[in-house]
Amino acid sequence: MRKKIHPEYSRKKFICSCGNICEVGSAYEKGSEIHINVCSACHPFYTGTKRHVDATGRVEKFRRKQELSKNRSAK
Repeated sequence: MRKKIHPEYSRKKFICSCGNICEVGSAYEKGSEIHINVCSACHPFYTGTKRHVDATGRVEKFRRKQELSKNRSAK
């Protein structure tokens, strides 16, 4: 390998929103911890369960808008 052109490879800690922590080698440069939304411990493909992961709150936002529109049309 040519020297001084490759990124530094180091151990990083991946932290999932489900609480699972995994330490992996990575060339990612920013920080020592990387936060992720889905990992193999909670992903439906690996667990065999159907579970909806709503990380951004879109479902609740949609339901609030529906309730507001129902209340306006009832008046």
